[in-house]
Amino acid sequence: MTETGTPATPPIKYRKNGLTRGVTDELAESMKHGWADTERRDLEPIPQAAHTARRRAELSAAYPGELLVIPAGTPKVRANDCDYAFRPSSDYVYLTGDLSQDAVLVLEPAGESGHTAVAYLRGRSVVENGEFWLDNHGELWDGRRNGLAENELLLGLPCRDVRTLTADLAGASAPVRLLRGHDAGVQSALEGRLDAERDAEFEIHLSGLRLVKDEFEIAELRFACEATARGFEDVVRVLGTDTPTPERLIEGTFFVRARLEGNDVGYSTIAAAGAHATTLHWVRNNGQALPGDLLLLDAGVETNRLYTADVTRTLPVGGRFTELQRKVYDAVYDAQEAGIAAVRPGADFRDFHHAAQRTLAEHLTSWGLFGDLSADKVYELGLHRRFTLAGTGHMLGLDVHDCAHSRTEEHVDGPLKAGMVLTVEPGIYFQENDLTVPEEYRGIGVRIEDDILVTEDGSENLSAGLPRRSDEVEAWLAELR
Repeated sequence: MTETGTPATPPIKYRKNGLTRGVTDELAESMKHGWADTERRDLEPIPQAAHTARRRAELSAAYPGELLVIPAGTPKVRANDCDYAFRPSSDYVYLTGDLSQDAVLVLEPAGESGHTAVAYLRGRSVVENGEFWLDNHGELWDGRRNGLAENELLLGLPCRDVRTLTADLAGASAPVRLLRGHDAGVQSALEGRLDAERDAEFEIHLSGLRLVKDEFEIAELRFACEATARGFEDVVRVLGTDTPTPERLIEGTFFVRARLEGNDVGYSTIAAAGAHATTLHWVRNNGQALPGDLLLLDAGVETNRLYTADVTRTLPVGGRFTELQRKVYDAVYDAQEAGIAAVRPGADFRDFHHAAQRTLAEHLTSWGLFGDLSADKVYELGLHRRFTLAGTGHMLGLDVHDCAHSRTEEHVDGPLKAGMVLTVEPGIYFQENDLTVPEEYRGIGVRIEDDILVTEDGSENLSAGLPRRSDEVEAWLAELR
């Protein structure tokens, strides 16, 4: 279970109040022997290896002669000695395809303009000193890790023991750029060599690399949407038509699908029933979905390669919309249709937002909510935003709000390009305590959200497997039940 030539392992740390103390010489000797060789020598590269190599080359070309350091991150404590489930930084995943904790990608300057990419990773647990079974992060506790040679085959790049990283960084003389905020130890090792402005620009550039998705990423997002649709179907099947359904049951039901087909949910599931649907990010999920209520379900499966869907449907719990619920729902549907129609290559990124919001303003005005003001004036003054609140969408990919740190002129102020993926998610939210609207509107919240791929000649709805039109939603509910 060990790899030869690795640095010395730190002393084993025991729990302060653990039940055992020390190890007999006989037991220690016994544990050193009798373990089968599990090294895998015939591994094929991971599916995205060719893509990650191209991405690293693109990054290398942008920073000739500089040492580039991109950490995966370290586990975060949840309670005492229990950590949150680890999720590596998206930039590290994008450039390596690796999902390891404590890992670091380093691009070392090589020649006049190129780099040598090296992944610094934790190797196999050490047998000789008992780390593999005595340390509570040894392999008998946390599970087998890939060896460095195995990871080289999988990732398609050189791998070194992460315990040599500090010394290797100290021996490098090139100017450094670090992706900050993920590994305090790496940042400390580079103390005195970092420049905050240079690192901030580096983060912006890394985020911008992900604006246009390649074929591997599109396939992952497509699968995420398909699995998400199956998760929504699971939820519909547990919704009670004549009894309350706990929001936590709804959340948990979708979570089962996310874990069955992917890594996790891509973000905290919003299972908002009744008036909870008017809270944009209702994740407490401690209420009940009652027959007659609307359920706003905003959820996405994150694939095993960490790409996430982001889909919302607003469903009549009892199976059919009331007349007023349908009126509001159809207005949001019209707005989404207008937004999706505006998604095409060459269009301004904001066009889909303006198209959807303008449609919502027209509906809200037609309902007499702004007195004698025209829809044009309402939209000009932004008065509709009292009921629409948020923007109409965002980029999607490894992060649910992908490329969030990219350059504004390339993102929201730039044009759409084929290969971009974004959400279109207009909504209307009438708060329970809003005295400016008729009482019957209060507590109604509706959002419809889909994941849209910009194609060479228009767009494709990746989440089209879920019905959107109100009559189709009702027929879908009836069929599943």
